[in-house]
Amino acid sequence: MFQISSFLPASLRQPASLREALLAGKALQAGKFQNKGFTLLEVVIAVFFVTVSMGGVFTVIQKSFDIISISGSRLVAANLAQEGIEVVRNIRDTNWLEGENWDTGLSAGEWEVQYDDGDGDLTLWSDPGMYLNIDANGFYSYGAGDQTRFKRKIIISDELDGSKKIIVDIMWKERGGKEYTYTAQGMLYDWK
Repeated sequence: MFQISSFLPASLRQPASLREALLAGKALQAGKFQNKGFTLLEVVIAVFFVTVSMGGVFTVIQKSFDIISISGSRLVAANLAQEGIEVVRNIRDTNWLEGENWDTGLSAGEWEVQYDDGDGDLTLWSDPGMYLNIDANGFYSYGAGDQTRFKRKIIISDELDGSKKIIVDIMWKERGGKEYTYTAQGMLYDWK
């Protein structure tokens, strides 16, 4: 006997039994769900990877801002340290011009000084030191102005050859309380 159903595709053939009909229906339904979209597990994995990636991006951005802040503070500290050395040199040069001994007022010890001090004297450093202030014109001093995060300590020591070693430490704290120190040094000699 000849059957027409053998020439039809499988999707158009009628099932021979109820069991085959149920299995064909489940297969079609499974195919529908499989092609419709993402499963819950796929969505959870995708959200996890996006969250981890964004966390990494935010961490890199935060670290970049921290590095920029530290770099700016180091630049200010370098200039404050250089100014400290120049103020001590200025005291030496003023001593020469006034006919005094070149190292008058430059005894060994730990000191604070500001550029526009007027009398050119060093002030004894008292731990933990005073914060420098910045005025409306951008000048740093211990006088009027807004307090900065910078402290300046000048260390003068006598060398065996009669010269003086000048070390200037600039100390400050960044966000989070991490302490930084920038150090510069120079030598003073009795020569004109």
